[in-house]
Amino acid sequence: MKTVIVGCGRVGAAVAEALDRAGHQVIVIDRVTSAFDKLESSFKGNAVRGDGTDEDMLRRAGVEGADLFLALTEGDNRNVMAAQLATEALGVAQVVAKVNDPLRAEAYAALGLATICRTDLMLDAIMGFTGLGGGTIRGVQEATGTHPGDHGEGIAADTPGGGTTMPSSGSVMPSGSPASPANPGPAVAGESGSGGSVAAPSQTTSQEA
Repeated sequence: MKTVIVGCGRVGAAVAEALDRAGHQVIVIDRVTSAFDKLESSFKGNAVRGDGTDEDMLRRAGVEGADLFLALTEGDNRNVMAAQLATEALGVAQVVAKVNDPLRAEAYAALGLATICRTDLMLDAIMGFTGLGGGTIRGVQEATGTHPGDHGEGIAADTPGGGTTMPSSGSVMPSGSPASPANPGPAVAGESGSGGSVAAPSQTTSQEA
């Protein structure tokens, strides 16, 4: 299974490592190179520096046609925009966006984007632990409606159902740029070294988003 993860925070890194250990092909994308320090040195996947809301960068990173796309950055807007691109433009089979606002998570699921809401999950866990309820929240809210993109309409990052303009900045890590001077960690796209075998993208321009 080919999985793409946008956002190499604690959750993104943990998911990437778990899938990598299970033998899946994993591509991790983050705008900050140091984020890849969270990955174990044994990580065999691809680590790509770039903007997950930039379609051209996603194509260069090899996202098109992936089996699973997880948008796990700390920004709801970025996650929804990245998930929209994966769904509409890149032909990804299964897409999940992390949306921390419960109302927006539910709204986007109704509009055709599967979401996971950390706020709901934590509330449910606390209520269950205290014996005051809980146990009613599913981890991922499945898409219950038709994605507006199927009809040529975009989903706005700020207002469900509206149009949006995608940012154009993004980059793939250039050759010879280390993930970390102290701990090389996983190989970054365009770079060879211990920690992963990387197929260099067609373009290796560097522009921090």
